[in-house]
Amino acid sequence: MARAVLLMSLLFLQSVLPPIFAELAKSSGGRVGVCVAIIGARDRAELNASESFPMQSVYKLPIAMAILDQVDHTLLALDQKIAIGASDMAPAGVHSPLRDQHPQGGIDASIRELIRAALLESDGTASDVLLRLGGGGPRVTAYLRGLGIRDMTVAASEAAMSRDETVQYRNDSTPAAAVALLTSLSTGRTLSPESRQIVLDDMIASTPGAKRLKGLLPAGTIVAHKTGTDATRNGLTRATNDIGLIALPDGRQMAIAVFIKDSTADEAAREGTIAKIARAAWDRWSTR
Repeated sequence: MARAVLLMSLLFLQSVLPPIFAELAKSSGGRVGVCVAIIGARDRAELNASESFPMQSVYKLPIAMAILDQVDHTLLALDQKIAIGASDMAPAGVHSPLRDQHPQGGIDASIRELIRAALLESDGTASDVLLRLGGGGPRVTAYLRGLGIRDMTVAASEAAMSRDETVQYRNDSTPAAAVALLTSLSTGRTLSPESRQIVLDDMIASTPGAKRLKGLLPAGTIVAHKTGTDATRNGLTRATNDIGLIALPDGRQMAIAVFIKDSTADEAAREGTIAKIARAAWDRWSTR
């Protein structure tokens, strides 16, 4: 009897939420992909979850995790200093507080400092230095494949994306793959406890995207997330994203990925779409 009730509950959520997501997606001005899953349960709801979307800065999460995997295997060290010169700085137009503060380079930053800058501030210089240090896109993608994640690819740097706006489509993910990565992080399947905590702490403290996943959630809700955003060119924004782990009132965690691609709507509409979708998922799962 209990199994039948659980199955009926799962079917209800899976049938009710996708139409809600689809209705909310209409305000986005583009194509929306959503995947939501409760960690450790079968509860799940999706919209276009197997479709590929450009990640933009969401890809800094797998880069950081791949670097920390190398730290866990003693191939790198958190306190290891990396020399950063003028040629390492992200090009103009790429968000990078590091470049803004040190345009001529000539600084040494530890791997821990670079991870914090990439995840907490979405710093493009820090991300590109980490990507190079970690062996480039093929090495990070191989790390993902080792986790069983097939539909997420890291291929190009921030610098390369800045030179050609279509290059960002090479750094792609499905919403389902993003939730799989979040699940591996939440369950501790991929990193040591120390490395996992580093990622979660930086994602919780992350400053961009206050009006996205967190935008309509109750005050004080803990959200460990990573945003991704393309610049708007000729009225088109190719990527507006947010993925994260949201703590529910009963102690469970909800993994959620919302991607919006090729949108003609303004930033408020795009961010509002993400916030409303996150709130709809919250309302369904915030109580058992």
